[in-house]
Amino acid sequence: MFAPFALVANLATDVYMTLASPAQRPLVASTSYHRFYDVQAHRGGRGNTIENTLPSFAWALIDGATTLELDNGITKDGHVVVWHDEEITPAKCQDTHPAYPDDPDFPYVGKFIANLTLAQLRTIDCGSKRQHGYPMQLTYPGTRISTLEELFDFVSCADPRHEVLWNIESKIDAQHPNRTVGVSEFVDRQYEVFKNSPYKNSITFQSFDWRTLIAMKQLDSSITTSALLDDETASMSDNSTSPWLAGLRLDDFPGPSFGERVAQAAHAIGADILSPSAESYQSSAPDPDMEGYVPFTTREMVEEAHRLGLQVKPFTVNRMNIVDQLLDWKVDGIITDYPNVVRRLVKQRCLPAAPKLPKQRVLRCLQEHLDKQQR
Repeated sequence: MFAPFALVANLATDVYMTLASPAQRPLVASTSYHRFYDVQAHRGGRGNTIENTLPSFAWALIDGATTLELDNGITKDGHVVVWHDEEITPAKCQDTHPAYPDDPDFPYVGKFIANLTLAQLRTIDCGSKRQHGYPMQLTYPGTRISTLEELFDFVSCADPRHEVLWNIESKIDAQHPNRTVGVSEFVDRQYEVFKNSPYKNSITFQSFDWRTLIAMKQLDSSITTSALLDDETASMSDNSTSPWLAGLRLDDFPGPSFGERVAQAAHAIGADILSPSAESYQSSAPDPDMEGYVPFTTREMVEEAHRLGLQVKPFTVNRMNIVDQLLDWKVDGIITDYPNVVRRLVKQRCLPAAPKLPKQRVLRCLQEHLDKQQR
């Protein structure tokens, strides 16, 4: 099934010839939300509401996000669930009771999702703990981790015309393969949910593990893919090939700048979108107006990506000066923990913004679906 994997270890030109070029392939525009500037609610907008839960996505819709950005894990019994971390972290979740009497796996907090069943995950409260880094978060005590099908069902209730867009990440660990399921199972199970969803043509599939992007294109070339990248996944400290880039080495690509080589690498695997970190981890300051700020996304990276036909949507942008800089460079979208705030700046710049969905309808659908989860 994954024959192209052997090719990606060869020269980038060989990889490119294996896959269709995104420069010749416009992104599918199947819903009206493609008309709007792409303000993405990162993890549902974790600056505002507990992350990756039905409540976070509800408020993202109320706040007028264009795209719901979220993460997927795969449970021990093969369910696609909406959660960012490989494990259930005690900082975000707390145990309530075992899924069944004398369950040897209990307590579940601290364990990997790949080692827990959906029934076990269902008992965990991931809505009560406000994160210290996000002091304005709304909490929803008792909120459970959802399956991807449940999230699609909830949003279909709140968005009956199926107009909102999606950016769905596979949280697979290329460095520690024992922590998550493998590439084949991850992609196959996600695609089974995608293809049966009314939102199938509105989904972008993103990953730091570029092997999954290649595999998804092999399953369905119509799926829009987005190549995530940051300092950690771009290279290894010993100058060996990063396990995240499907066998590619950024140094093998021509060009005077690192940013241009990044864009060429994403293009080589047939990605439609490049989604780099906005800020470099080497930055000693958090803001472009401060001495010591180092961007990871550069003007050269954006311009080269656009020349190659890729869109550019950096993450996770939570400072207005960075948003301003990126908008000046003509990026195609902003992934942020504060979609309501970034949306205001987008409107101030006279860019088209997605509408806010009716609050009463969204909250009614939210309560209905939260009640279903806790029955």
